[in-house]
Amino acid sequence: MPAVPGLRSPYDKSIGGLHHLGRMLDKIRLKLAGNLPPDFERNYGLSVGLDGQLCGFLNLKFADVEARVQAGGTDAEVAEWMFTQGMRPNRTQTMIWNEHSRKLGLNDRISSYLQQLKLEAGMGHVTANTSFDLIELSEERTPPPPRG
Repeated sequence: MPAVPGLRSPYDKSIGGLHHLGRMLDKIRLKLAGNLPPDFERNYGLSVGLDGQLCGFLNLKFADVEARVQAGGTDAEVAEWMFTQGMRPNRTQTMIWNEHSRKLGLNDRISSYLQQLKLEAGMGHVTANTSFDLIELSEERTPPPPRG
């Protein structure tokens, strides 16, 4: 799947210092505008996906975040609302979320699902060991090199 205009990389941490937060807000806005590609509907807001896991981490319901985004506001305003209504992660909590989300799919409960997605996308031969890397490659971006 090619890159989607207006959709950030999951590696982006410009909103609240959290991986995936900006991307989740982008996906919500795209869906509300009727511009979210059908391929994204499959995992949109699911509790087992990154959207739902991030909301669970912040002690929020995805539907509430979606409603807040629909009400309008900048990324910073929506993030502040999220941190006020749910949890404002401290430095250690932010690090834990970022490391968890960055490594999701690497020898864990979704590893086999990730492999299935790669095969369905005709990318079985591609080295993508995490959901972030698969997202990057499928959206025609180069994932950052692995950290040591």
